[in-house]
Amino acid sequence: MTAASPASPSDPAGPFHVTHRLILAIALPMTLGFLTTPLLGLVDTAVVGRMGQATLLAGLAVGAIIFDLIFTTFNFLRAATTGLVAQAYGRGDRREQQAVFWRSLVIALAAGVAVVALSPLLLAGGLWLMDPPAEVAAVTRTYFLCRMLSAPAALANYAILGFVLGRGQGTTGLLLQALINGVNIVLSILLGLVLGWGVLGVAIATVTGEVIGAMAGFAIVYSRFDRKDAPSWTMIFDRERLRPLFGLNRDIMIRSFVLVAAFALMTRIGTAFGPVTLAANAVLMTVFLVAGYYLDGLANAAEQLIGRSIGAHYRPAFDRALKLTMTWSLGLAVVTTVALLLFGHGLVDLLTTAPDVRAVAYAYLPWAALTAMTGALAFLMDGVFIGATWSREMRNMMLAALAGYVAALAILVPAFGNHGLWAGLNLFLLMRGLFLLARIPAKAGQTFRAAQ
Repeated sequence: MTAASPASPSDPAGPFHVTHRLILAIALPMTLGFLTTPLLGLVDTAVVGRMGQATLLAGLAVGAIIFDLIFTTFNFLRAATTGLVAQAYGRGDRREQQAVFWRSLVIALAAGVAVVALSPLLLAGGLWLMDPPAEVAAVTRTYFLCRMLSAPAALANYAILGFVLGRGQGTTGLLLQALINGVNIVLSILLGLVLGWGVLGVAIATVTGEVIGAMAGFAIVYSRFDRKDAPSWTMIFDRERLRPLFGLNRDIMIRSFVLVAAFALMTRIGTAFGPVTLAANAVLMTVFLVAGYYLDGLANAAEQLIGRSIGAHYRPAFDRALKLTMTWSLGLAVVTTVALLLFGHGLVDLLTTAPDVRAVAYAYLPWAALTAMTGALAFLMDGVFIGATWSREMRNMMLAALAGYVAALAILVPAFGNHGLWAGLNLFLLMRGLFLLARIPAKAGQTFRAAQ
């Protein structure tokens, strides 16, 4: 195995002190960057919603769920890359950081090409799973088949962002996210609304944003590589070095698939309440994503700092990073919930002009606002477990939470209808966070003892 490259001032190894400033230097740019993603969802929903047809909005929602069901299963490319790069960063091993990047990028491009080739079959399976009405399915088909062309670029962006976050380069992550989603937003308005291309215009905008983002991201990352630390192809594809990546990928893929399946189950159950309620739930899920992405910046800070502390074999940094990121996360969650309760009606009005969809969304808005508080711990714990590369425990706790979620839906939906559906989602988020938190003391003790 190739020896680790010595640390440099820009790649410090060993003990370090975690401060509020260090956390915010990572979290704040990524919070702003991730906020462009739900902003994109807001714009896409608003572009289609302002056409005043619940069928179009429902078709977009179903298409987005199917797309996310497929692509979120590949989130391991981002998460595993972040954890492994952060730990290599903590050791000061620059050569291994580059090797992790190339491994992830090759996997991303190969998987993207395969997804494009399989897109007709994936669409058929998604429509069978979601079982939307025929007119909704027609809209979904148009959106999905076009958007799937972005697969290689979208998955490459996962690997690129994972590398950037693993090194704690929050500002670079912000610029890349803003570029991808900014191009997407501008083109969605131009193509979808101004030129009247509707759902097809929204899909074309997404493809364009992903391709431009991947090209820019690769150029930025590659230009910063020090050639003297470049790994050989033998090192990049060494079996012993690939094993941890594939192990992480497997567990995180299962975890991600279960997560999106939980959201897909919610949408699937929601179809039984009719197109108007389905459209209202789609609007409120966008509100939920606003809260989730708003808090994801702190999860990213936890990923980098937890991973770095384990790479450096320094328990005090681990403990302080956990304490400070949890304090910030829970505090911001309370603020977010209050803000959504106060201003949520205006947000709903921005997303759709359909009076019937608005009325239904108002009724269930408090449940969507509550997801910020019930989901804050879950989002943060994901960051902790990804940075520590404790993927098996994260997978198992997700499966346990899913079992509780299904049981809750079986009880609450028949009794309370759509209120029960949203209550079940909040319980699912809460269970995820608490189950993972309970595992930290034992896992941290085991990890740092093994490092001694």
